[in-house]
Amino acid sequence: MSAQCEVIGKQAAGAPMNIFERYLSLWVTLCIVAGIILGQTLPAVAQAVGRLEVAQVNLPVGLLIWIMIIPMLMKIDFDSLHEVRRQKAGIGITLFVNWAVKPFTMALLGWLFIRHVFAPWLPAEQLDSYVAGLILLGAAPCTAMVFVWSNLCRGDANFTLTQVALNDLVMVVAFAPIVALLLGVSAIPVPWDTLLLSVVMYIVIPLAIAQAARRHLMRAGEARFRAALARIGPFSIVALLATLVLLFAFQGQAIVEQPLIIAMLAVPILLQGLLIAALGYWLNRRFRVAHCVAGPSTMIGASNFFELAVAVAIVLYGFDSGAALATVVGVLIEVPVMLWLVSMVNRSKAWYERALA
Repeated sequence: MSAQCEVIGKQAAGAPMNIFERYLSLWVTLCIVAGIILGQTLPAVAQAVGRLEVAQVNLPVGLLIWIMIIPMLMKIDFDSLHEVRRQKAGIGITLFVNWAVKPFTMALLGWLFIRHVFAPWLPAEQLDSYVAGLILLGAAPCTAMVFVWSNLCRGDANFTLTQVALNDLVMVVAFAPIVALLLGVSAIPVPWDTLLLSVVMYIVIPLAIAQAARRHLMRAGEARFRAALARIGPFSIVALLATLVLLFAFQGQAIVEQPLIIAMLAVPILLQGLLIAALGYWLNRRFRVAHCVAGPSTMIGASNFFELAVAVAIVLYGFDSGAALATVVGVLIEVPVMLWLVSMVNRSKAWYERALA
């Protein structure tokens, strides 16, 4: 298995991190500052943007999120699903951790820290909304950045493509029911119509557009497809940052009044990432899965499809909600945490492979 991973390690599962990805936490911090300044100095502008809605969907944000998500969904190759049979153990662990464990542990940690440990220091009227945002994060496993994490831990490119494609298919049918179940268990009202609209708007339609564009570009060859992705990739990052500026234009007052809110929301998100990574890595080692598969299998569960979580939080609860803020905190801490986890996976390779000998 080690020899297999050495060969596979030479085939990158994605491009190295660009400057936007590597310093995403810095850009998010700058967006927080810019958004707060905008909200404090030009509140009428922020409110005007917030009122541009049709059927509870904010039009500027909806457009920005499509621009953000579609390039990422274009990377998914559903033709790779034939690899499922070859990588049964790794795929099984990925599905178990992402769908049978991760959403429920996130809901549990949200209940523990938001409703109990930190409740005296958080605005009481937003407690349910913060928990809802954490649930949305927990129910959305990573789609785009997992290609980067896989590349950095020298993961199996074919496995990475397969697990992302399979997870996105599961997400289409499982995201709404799991979110609704956990919101119900948490005694938070479930807006089924808005939730299903969100799934159609931010999973089904963008996925269909992305796959149609992928097939069209692939007819002209892989080189043209990759060139197109390179051209449109920066638009995705810009759309994410613009969305965050708008969101913090609404959230600014609450953050100015209680700056420790972000730190308190970060605690369950951080613990969740570490817990899920440890569980995924241990299960892969326990079932003797090759290290080049264990890396991406671990990373997809530890990170989040935060673009989807942000979009659905805004649609369900609004720009100025605790749910929207909680999902953005996930964006803020994701890159440094994931880079540390990648480093740990790489440094522990010798320990990991002793169990496979």
